[in-house]
Amino acid sequence: MSPDAERQHRLSPARVLDLDPLLDDPATRIVVCCGSGGVGKTTTAAALGLRAAERGRKVVVLTIDPARRLAQSMGIDSLDNTPRRVKGVEGDGELHAMMLDMKRTFDEIVEAHADPERASAILGNPFYQSLSAGFAGTQEYMAMEKLGQLRAKDEWDLIVVDTPPSRSALDFLDAPKRLGSFLDGKLIRVLLAPAKVGGRAGMKFLNVGMSMMTGALGKLLGGQLLKDVQTFVAAMDSMFGGFRTRADATYKLLQAPGTAFLVVAAPERDALREAAYFVERLAAEDMPLAGLVLNRVHGSGAARLSAERALAAAENLEESRIVDQEAGKAGVRNSPDTDGSSGSPTSDQTVGQLTAGLLRLHAERMRLLSREQRTRDRFTALHPEVAVAEVAALPGDVHDLAGLRDIGARLAAGRPELPESTEE
Repeated sequence: MSPDAERQHRLSPARVLDLDPLLDDPATRIVVCCGSGGVGKTTTAAALGLRAAERGRKVVVLTIDPARRLAQSMGIDSLDNTPRRVKGVEGDGELHAMMLDMKRTFDEIVEAHADPERASAILGNPFYQSLSAGFAGTQEYMAMEKLGQLRAKDEWDLIVVDTPPSRSALDFLDAPKRLGSFLDGKLIRVLLAPAKVGGRAGMKFLNVGMSMMTGALGKLLGGQLLKDVQTFVAAMDSMFGGFRTRADATYKLLQAPGTAFLVVAAPERDALREAAYFVERLAAEDMPLAGLVLNRVHGSGAARLSAERALAAAENLEESRIVDQEAGKAGVRNSPDTDGSSGSPTSDQTVGQLTAGLLRLHAERMRLLSREQRTRDRFTALHPEVAVAEVAALPGDVHDLAGLRDIGARLAAGRPELPESTEE
């Protein structure tokens, strides 16, 4: 493939994702930004929320553990579990932002579905405090819960969700089911059995297998912890079915036509592998995929100069400089006038050194572009049906609404804006 063809291929994925029609469509009620950690999901979600608001939508962005600088870029010192309006939005729409507080969300569920006495017992239980603050899957489950709450309020016509950071992008879909199954599973029923048959007296009526299991759990967990768990389970008895029911309801909401998933990745092997897994999982679960957002795409304004040619040119310059230096030294030795001034580097030599260094930097850049292109080609070969929006790598972090607005414009363009290359 010629250099021109390579550049055209790089800038023209099989399908370019057009995000503005998606954001403008009133039928689009939920946009979920998902992907592995560290690929720019939070910034993407915030930029999409701002763009949708400035195009007339009433938007709430649900972020998960955002960097403080991102909150400040929206003019908010800190985000919490309550949606807060963002000032400085241009146009007729509104933008609200919030950060998931998983413990507070769990507390709200307890307070909403238990009487005051039982709620107080649950909230003060040591096992509940550990479960609500950091049990595996709790953050993903509470993100689902909060999404369901926001949708039920019907206060916003678009909800943009930034999924929790995790090693695996699939955790967002899998963890809530795992936690729901745990809260409604066999282990919970075992722990609940003594309370249901009457405390200590009831233990006499438990079968031998049940007694052996609780005894083993007592040795494994420790007597006090097992007691805390059993007290928690007894207090939560009437609520367990609700966790599973709400998780299932929100899961169905994610399958609805008004929901759109955007898989966010970087042009790196691991990130795009996770993206491919997520695309396949969404298809298997009948969840609507809008496309792939590829952040931090690198480019060059001199793409026609290959890495090999740049390195060869750098080596030629460096070899010429060495030859010139040797010739200069010989001239100095043979000259009767040796005041030392001719030993300093000449202007031409300095320019040559700088040029060679720049050529080597360009070669490294072109090798990076080549690696990114091969990685993207592998993804496209697996999923040619997936539309892609590419966002060029930025020199720094986003620190204000103008930065988010710029990223939103880049997302809507679908392709990185790179300078045109010149003939070499």
